[in-house]
Amino acid sequence: MLTLSVTARERVGKLDSVRAEGLLPAVFYGPKEASTNASVSLIDFKKVWKKAGESSVIILKDAKGNEHEALIHDVAIHPLSGEPLHVDFYVIEKGKKVEVSVPIIFAGVSPAVKDLGGILVKVHRELKIEAAPRDLPHEVTVDISKLATLTDVIKVKDIILTAGVTLKTNPEDVVASIAEAKEEVEEAPVAIDMASIEVEAKGKEVKEGEEGSADAGKGAATPKGDAKGGDKKDSGGKK
Repeated sequence: MLTLSVTARERVGKLDSVRAEGLLPAVFYGPKEASTNASVSLIDFKKVWKKAGESSVIILKDAKGNEHEALIHDVAIHPLSGEPLHVDFYVIEKGKKVEVSVPIIFAGVSPAVKDLGGILVKVHRELKIEAAPRDLPHEVTVDISKLATLTDVIKVKDIILTAGVTLKTNPEDVVASIAEAKEEVEEAPVAIDMASIEVEAKGKEVKEGEEGSADAGKGAATPKGDAKGGDKKDSGGKK
């Protein structure tokens, strides 16, 4: 089992100075464990985290030689650098089983995909299980070679678990299935009716001509108005 050394951290609130020393601020707690501020080597933690993930039990060993079985419960990550900023460890109560979600690894080759052109559909990527800390698997493997036809499915109940591990996910849930690949049919381009476009164009020309005639009529009315105005002026002159 993976082991990680932890050191009690008395300085609270000055986390930058802790990180400057190559340490990762941490806290560990549990049902029978008081919350304790601590720090771990950043380099060592990343190595353990890569192997254990958040579903495998590790041993936290303090300066006094005390050992705590724990899970990596939560890791705060820097949004730009991707480096861990803080970690929470959940200390497991001795003699108690733990319920966790472990990742599903899909292995093998599906004949339905290889020979029939089907598409593998991964419905579940994690599986909820319960086990004693030392019996917890790091991952669960699903053999997709059982998917031989386009109608085959793998359900949770079909997964073989190691001794001491109890299933907590609905056994009837589908983990993986095959979808039939549909051939994409290209639609024929729609022919353009050039005759209808020409008619519309002609109609537009006629309308413009009509508008032009109306404008011409208005233009002819202007002199008439001027003549009428001149009549008034002349009439006024007579008076």
